[in-house]
Amino acid sequence: MISAWLSVVVGILILQYMFLTFLLKSNWKNHQKQLKVFPHVSVLVAARNEEKFLPQLLASLEKLDYPVDKLQILLADDQSQDDTAQVARDWIQKGANRKLISIQSDQVGFYQKNGKANALAVLAQEATGEYFFFTDADCEVPPSWIQEGVSCFGGKTGILIGITQVKCLNFFEKMQELEWWNTLGIVKIVTDLGLPTTGLGNNMVISRDTYFKSGGFEGIPFSLTEDLEISKAIVNEGFEIRHQVSDFFLVKTKAERNWKSLLSQRKRWMSGAMTLSVYWKILLGFQFFFFPAVLVLIGLAWKLGVILWGLKIGIQSVFLSFFAKKAGQKIGILPLLCFDFYQIQSLSLTILYYFWPGQTQWKARNYP
Repeated sequence: MISAWLSVVVGILILQYMFLTFLLKSNWKNHQKQLKVFPHVSVLVAARNEEKFLPQLLASLEKLDYPVDKLQILLADDQSQDDTAQVARDWIQKGANRKLISIQSDQVGFYQKNGKANALAVLAQEATGEYFFFTDADCEVPPSWIQEGVSCFGGKTGILIGITQVKCLNFFEKMQELEWWNTLGIVKIVTDLGLPTTGLGNNMVISRDTYFKSGGFEGIPFSLTEDLEISKAIVNEGFEIRHQVSDFFLVKTKAERNWKSLLSQRKRWMSGAMTLSVYWKILLGFQFFFFPAVLVLIGLAWKLGVILWGLKIGIQSVFLSFFAKKAGQKIGILPLLCFDFYQIQSLSLTILYYFWPGQTQWKARNYP
């Protein structure tokens, strides 16, 4: 009797993946259009303690394929404790369209208790573009980033999110890449169905009109997932979210080096996930409960359990491979086969770490 119920739970997730894979292939939306006019745009980057990675972002910004006279680049040094400010200061001197704003002590927490959201709110007051492009200081953007982003706006679109790829140097980091794409694949499906999803802080565009009508970062409630909160504010104002997945709109980000830093990041993200709508919680809930269910099922009826788990891995691999192909990437067979064994650890530890008492540390600051 127990094994029958467990089979149902496991089967539901397998059917969910089959349905998601069907939707991913049948309802895929490419929002890119031919760009005839080049509007003025602003790139906003908040940096804190990023001297190691900031040069890579700045080098990629120099390669942007967009008219320099239509491009404004704004950097915020958010009270960095390393040489981030000097790296940024040296770089802005090379172009008239570049500006560095140092967040002063009396500006910390002025708009938001979240340091990043506060710095972005300060930058937005200086931005002159019709579109605000957001990325992180530890990322790299493609040359086509601005053109692709602007071309995807239309109708009631207020916010556009893209695709993020984790730069992989080892197998642990490769698993993080698949974890990102598993989540973003679901986000793509839900967004293409016209349902509200989320922002994506390291690859996101918001029109100027939308930003200020929704209240901007200064208008959202305190959260460690400021991109999710601003997307909620934008949707509440009647604007829509679009999700563009292509190699022209693919931003690369660094991986977390170890489990400690990964779990710290996931704890911060979990605080935002707990505020998601019911259908999102159901989707994510089945992702987690599959593993205890299938492991117990293997203990009771191992042949059935192994067959069902293998079926899930196969369908999941098709899902991830298709999504990666749309982003101009390819995933090897071995990472696809191993991904679930990583997910067991990642999901379990994330939930334990989230409920473990203690503050969340982010960029050398502690948050409740």
